[in-house]
Amino acid sequence: MIAYDPRGWLSVVLRLRGSVLPRLTLRILLTVAVGALSSYLHDTRGLSVPSIAHTLIGVALGLLLVFRTNASYDRYWEGRRLLGQMVNRSRDLARQIATFVTGDDDAVAGEQRTMQRHVAAFFGLGRQSLRAERDLAALGPLLTDAERATLEPLSSRPAVVLTWISARLVTQLAAGRLSEQRLQACDANLTSLVDSLGGCERIARTPIPFAYAQHIKSFVLLFCFTAPFAMVDTMRWLTPAVSGLLAFALFGIDEIGVEIEDPFGYDDNDLPVEDIGKTIERDTAEILAAPRC
Repeated sequence: MIAYDPRGWLSVVLRLRGSVLPRLTLRILLTVAVGALSSYLHDTRGLSVPSIAHTLIGVALGLLLVFRTNASYDRYWEGRRLLGQMVNRSRDLARQIATFVTGDDDAVAGEQRTMQRHVAAFFGLGRQSLRAERDLAALGPLLTDAERATLEPLSSRPAVVLTWISARLVTQLAAGRLSEQRLQACDANLTSLVDSLGGCERIARTPIPFAYAQHIKSFVLLFCFTAPFAMVDTMRWLTPAVSGLLAFALFGIDEIGVEIEDPFGYDDNDLPVEDIGKTIERDTAEILAAPRC
């Protein structure tokens, strides 16, 4: 995700990183070429088409593009809300581990640190699951060699790590260091983490329906490549420039929707998933290590 000042109009407009313009260049140039062709044919053969059809179709096309962008942004915002919920539940679970599991010996402290590490590892594994990645070495010290060996052949790795936390909490219950009511409170946070990851997976694995995406792209392509012939009577040799601006606007709106509909990847406008993981790792460790006042 790109951090920017929304009040800085010039810096926002002139920034190329994060813009969809590089991916639109070929389409814009093709539209400009069609505009130049329409100007030439109009001057040499008087060729043009009535503009009324494009005027009417443009309204429908605008509505379709608005719905497309809104659907993509809904997915983007829901993804951010679910990630934020995972941050909150992770912090709360770390608080519970630090205060509900009683005992002053080193074994208890070791169990608490292991569970905190597994909370952070859960998010890291969830991030890999959303991106269809499987390199456990990328998680670094969040997993031991033995834990990596256990997880390597598995597909539901995040859920398995939460199972490890749950098993450790049950062990603390059996040892008398955790009450039944407090175990239930911890389990509610574990369940919420599973639900949040499931919501993210629903977004990542459910694309915009193909028929809808295909229809919009075909509609935009047809409109942009025929609009020069409808405007050439008025625009004359300015038609190529105006056609390019029209292509930039319409193709750009569709491309923005494509980029943000899956917000968990590596695109410049995707959610800062790595930073959120670092926040969970840092905050849970601080909660566990903070002195008791």
